[in-house]
Amino acid sequence: MAKITKDTLIVDCLKINPNSAEILQSVGMHCLGCPSARGETIAEACSVHGEDPDRLVAKLRAFFSQD
Repeated sequence: MAKITKDTLIVDCLKINPNSAEILQSVGMHCLGCPSARGETIAEACSVHGEDPDRLVAKLRAFFSQD
């Protein structure tokens, strides 16, 4: 499985694990199908949504390890 980092595009995160939408939406990222999701990194999305990128990456990695 690919490693999720702050530089991972939102769309790639969803491709790696479609269930990651649950985590992304829990921090206010509801527009996962919008054009920004295709070119925006996790860090960039966190900046827009006021989320700590390190904390979100840790949540995603923990979530992925449960699958």
